Amino acid sequence: MAPTVIITGASQGIGKATAFLFAEHGYNVVLAARQRDRLEAVAEELQKSGHSTLAVPTDVRDFEQVKRLVETALERYETIEVLINNAGIYISGPIEKFSLEDWHQAIDTNLWGYIHTVHALLPHLLARGSGTIVNVGSIGGKTAIPYLTPYTTSKFAVTGFTRALHSELAAKGIQVCGIYPNLIRTSFLERAIFRGKDDLDVRERREQVKQILEVPVIEKPEDVAWAIWNAVKYKRAEVVVGSAKLSVATDNVFPGLMQWLLRTVFKNRDQN
Repeated sequence: MAPTVIITGASQGIGKATAFLFAEHGYNVVLAARQRDRLEAVAEELQKSGHSTLAVPTDVRDFEQVKRLVETALERYETIEVLINNAGIYISGPIEKFSLEDWHQAIDTNLWGYIHTVHALLPHLLARGSGTIVNVGSIGGKTAIPYLTPYTTSKFAVTGFTRALHSELAAKGIQVCGIYPNLIRTSFLERAIFRGKDDLDVRERREQVKQILEVPVIEKPEDVAWAIWNAVKYKRAEVVVGSAKLSVATDNVFPGLMQWLLRTVFKNRDQN
């Protein structure tokens, strides 16, 4: 029987690339994301290539929807071997400009979304005594990034969540891995949240990220997908992807320099 993987945030970017890679390696692929049309388009594309796929529109912020996702996947495939938590949202701006709603958007999606899926699936994995959980984190969960405070807060929490899960569950046969990429050339800007001192500041922040994504060394979704695949295949606890390695190393050796550089890059019109 073919193994099964659940992938959240699977309608585009890293999630979509990962779905195709795992399908090519013989996995049944359960796709989850909020945008039904895009999700079903990915599923149709996979099915046309002869892969077994199930699309379940899911908002990971809602535990009842996540519970239904897991139940539907188990009804179809009976077992689930791998969970890949990938759904997330990017949020940028001066700390004082974020509303509590902005904070909830970041933490409810980037952290609680991961907690929801793990909580729903863990009884099945523990009963089987095996399985793999992959949490796609961020360099923002390794290095404090000013002007991305809600995002960084959520991603540092994901790092701690992942490491604690790994420490506890490895002895029970469940592998847990954290994946830490830099900014990736995807369409995440469509749903990103930008705040600023004024409308011009907001526009410039969005344009700044667009320009960063055009830099040739920025990784593609397929680069992260391969990192995820290798982590699952070789049972790795942590993978820092591509250019993120340099960011982590610089922050470890020259933390003051790294923080100055990040503040300079991201402050835009905030001159305080």
